[in-house]
Amino acid sequence: MLSGSLQTHSLPTLRTSDKVYQALQLMNDYHVTHLPIVDDEKYIGIISEEDLLQADNDNDTLEKFEQSFANTSVKADTHFLTALQVAADNGLSVVPLVNNDNELVGAVAYNDLLKQASTFMSLGEPGGLIVLEISGNQYSFNEISKLVETNDAQITQLNTNNNPETGTMEVTIRINKPEVSDVVSTFQRYEYNVKYFFGEEVYDNELKSNYENLMNYLRI
Repeated sequence: MLSGSLQTHSLPTLRTSDKVYQALQLMNDYHVTHLPIVDDEKYIGIISEEDLLQADNDNDTLEKFEQSFANTSVKADTHFLTALQVAADNGLSVVPLVNNDNELVGAVAYNDLLKQASTFMSLGEPGGLIVLEISGNQYSFNEISKLVETNDAQITQLNTNNNPETGTMEVTIRINKPEVSDVVSTFQRYEYNVKYFFGEEVYDNELKSNYENLMNYLRI
């Protein structure tokens, strides 16, 4: 799924001649905290609500805030996960979409990117999540898949994240069974380090309290 196909068509754009109060009103109307700015259809940056609220005069034009414009965007023909990463890294509520000539072709709201990520990872479907930590040189998809399948389950999503400082790899697995205890036991029996696991079962162990760490899974 390309970023351009997800653009939020209702989002407005700003011009340097627009006034602060007009930009703030648009952000409020569209429930965002950022909007892109164009000049003769060329993308020149994105402004935040936080920067605008520091204005001494609401009638000032956006041109006075040029130093606050963030030159952040993604090409419309890049994968939507790139846009999601840019939004997460820069704390953006909106990601501008540009073409090869740096012309603004649209924008996509962060919330729409998250919805697509949920669909992409089948998060709305029944299933469980298991996060393993292994040595980078010991990673074997075939072995991991085989261990999951021995419990009458299948992998529906797998992502890896390398940690160069420790030489380890974090492997996040989504399976098509909400009951994950048997799969977790199998991994532990084969001496895999299970960092987190989440399914329908109620667990009393401390791994459950680390739920917030799993949100890093969305930061692919």
